[in-house]
Amino acid sequence: MHWLIPKFLYRIYEKKLFSEIKNKPVPNHIGIILDGNRRASKILGLNYEDGYHLGAQKLEDVLGWCWDLGVKVVTCWVFSTENFSRPKDQVESIMKLAQKYLIKIREDPRITKNEVQVKILGRTQMLPSKVQEEIKITEEETLKFNKYRLNVCMAYGGRAEIVDALKLILQKAEAGQIDLNKLDEELISSHLYTEDIADPDLVIRTSGEERLSGFLLWQSAYSEYYFVDVHWPLFRKIDLWRAVRTFQRRQRRFGQ
Repeated sequence: MHWLIPKFLYRIYEKKLFSEIKNKPVPNHIGIILDGNRRASKILGLNYEDGYHLGAQKLEDVLGWCWDLGVKVVTCWVFSTENFSRPKDQVESIMKLAQKYLIKIREDPRITKNEVQVKILGRTQMLPSKVQEEIKITEEETLKFNKYRLNVCMAYGGRAEIVDALKLILQKAEAGQIDLNKLDEELISSHLYTEDIADPDLVIRTSGEERLSGFLLWQSAYSEYYFVDVHWPLFRKIDLWRAVRTFQRRQRRFGQ
């Protein structure tokens, strides 16, 4: 297991990796599918609640690493529309944790220091009212920031996002605000949850699964994908640096 390797060896490797990537172009926007909380819990002998807490703490770490590297936008998927079908006690536990961390993140001094705007993406009306209240407060308190952006996908599904965008376009068309004869990719993009930001350059999924499962389906058409066989709470800085190094080694042609 990787945690049995002496820490000083990791530090040496971290420095080596960082020296390879720091002076090369880094992704402007990284999307992350946070997968493997429950599996990590079993490996570590923890209950699933403690596993989710570890996952939330790991997100704090990874955000710091991304900001240190100069990544301007991070979009992380923490809860899907399908996740509502999980056992009731698990969903309630995740919602309580979400409520807690929405408060914690807006009070984090790094948010103010780095001028991070926080947005919650998804069908937030499906979330408990207390979570919705914290979402509103967090978004309002960070709205003035524009140096970095953190998108947290909750009650999110890629297909649902596209459906919602098309519904909004049709509503505007019925109101005479949009001419459907001018419908194109740009118009659809401008009605997605991510309407005001560039598409992700790099999408990372943890836990060894090699699929998007609906994450940013429209936006990730030309993203680079990186799948890592490490469960999210056990994700390390070297895993992020490796993902970025892989991104830097690929040639992006965007179909040209």
